[in-house]
Amino acid sequence: MPVSPPAPLLSVVSPVYQAEQVLDELIGRLEATLAALPGSYEIILVDDGSTDASWAGICRHAARTPQIRGLRLSRNFGQHHAITAGLDLCQGEWVVVLDCDLQDQPEEITRLWDKAQEGYDAVCARRGRRTDSAFTVWRARAFYAVLSYLTGQTQDPEVGNFGIYHRRLIATVRQLRESTRYFPTMVRWAGFRQATLPVQHGRSERPTSYSLGRRLQLALDIMLSYSDKPLRLAVYFGLLLAGVAFGLGVIMLIRALRGQIVVLGYASLIVSLCFFSGVLITVLGVVGLYVGKTFEGVRARPLYVVAEGTPRL
Repeated sequence: MPVSPPAPLLSVVSPVYQAEQVLDELIGRLEATLAALPGSYEIILVDDGSTDASWAGICRHAARTPQIRGLRLSRNFGQHHAITAGLDLCQGEWVVVLDCDLQDQPEEITRLWDKAQEGYDAVCARRGRRTDSAFTVWRARAFYAVLSYLTGQTQDPEVGNFGIYHRRLIATVRQLRESTRYFPTMVRWAGFRQATLPVQHGRSERPTSYSLGRRLQLALDIMLSYSDKPLRLAVYFGLLLAGVAFGLGVIMLIRALRGQIVVLGYASLIVSLCFFSGVLITVLGVVGLYVGKTFEGVRARPLYVVAEGTPRL
């Protein structure tokens, strides 16, 4: 019987989307960095439904060296689903996850590795001075501040997917098969001994695929999947409105008994009716979103669909 090759010490997983222009540089810098580290390595590139020549580039590099393996998803499932596909495939004792746009600089893997050897199961890269515009940085911080409050979990805007993780933590993350995927939150949920390390943030010439609408959709999905705080806020808001309405009712009753109200206000009645109807519909909408997420989970559809892979898969 053929003997399977030993598992590599280090696996690198990178979701690839519209990365034709940066793919060669990404792989070259990864190979140079990983060659200087102890032990063997593998590079797993997951094409998340790119429409450019990213997959052709992955196949070309995979044919050149056995350390590179590629996976192509049948369509664009999203960055965190693509990361899941790579994690399901990797075999290394340590796993590095980084984005393909070179904002996560491959050279920082060496420092992450050294920090992990101090006894940590996960070392997450914390971006120092960011190369994004001031507006982009401010928008990200505001986004994560609101997200932290609504989810009840600390969401650091400077910490993303980039980091190095031991296989026992990755094995825990693999067991989380909910349809809403957000890798940093799943890492924090898994626990173990974790640390952060300041790294240099690289500049990408490729425009980001995360528009404001996609960020808001991701925030809504995370909020509904990892927290019941919106339901609690809806209850608190409803109790507050009920208290205000009761107080106003008492005031109106006292004024009516004193003869201070001659003609009842039709306009105020209609405004109040519309306001409370809107509140009721909003609360029902929040409940409906949770029911929808529950339905989506019950269907248990696959998290991703593989269209093809490189020969050594």
